[in-house]
Amino acid sequence: PHPLVRGVALDMNQSRLAIRQLPDRPGMAAKLFGLLAQHNISVDMIIQSQRCRVIDGVPRRDIAFTVARIDGEAAQKMLQQAASEFGWGEIVLDNAIAKVSIVGAGMVGQPGVAAKMFEAIAQHQINIQMIATSEIKISCVVHQEQGVKALQVIHAAFGLAGSEKFVVPA
Repeated sequence: PHPLVRGVALDMNQSRLAIRQLPDRPGMAAKLFGLLAQHNISVDMIIQSQRCRVIDGVPRRDIAFTVARIDGEAAQKMLQQAASEFGWGEIVLDNAIAKVSIVGAGMVGQPGVAAKMFEAIAQHQINIQMIATSEIKISCVVHQEQGVKALQVIHAAFGLAGSEKFVVPA
């Protein structure tokens, strides 16, 4: 059997972009991420809000995603230029983030792994700003100043103190 969690990774080298009030229609995400791809900007985590607001008769949602910190300002500028054409709202850039992830093939079909990670972070008063999951990875965005602490408490929670530590320097 695989260990539930094989390692913890900390990435201090990302920025988050949030686009407020995207029109909630088919093709909007394709346009947004197509535009980023055309400008050779790689995207990591993507979160679309569940909450929908109707503004001037148009249903709208917020979408947020992370990019390499080096691409953050260029992406913001490019998206601001496209915003009026596509009917997007404000484009907000946050460079003060860290992404902490747990990885392990043993997490599939194993209830409680995410809860254990979130509890470890919460016990140290660290707020989770974004969450993304796959079959083998759970990633959380936290404030940059709390990244190293989050890494340490997750290591401890899963008994990984002696195993590999991945830190991506800022």
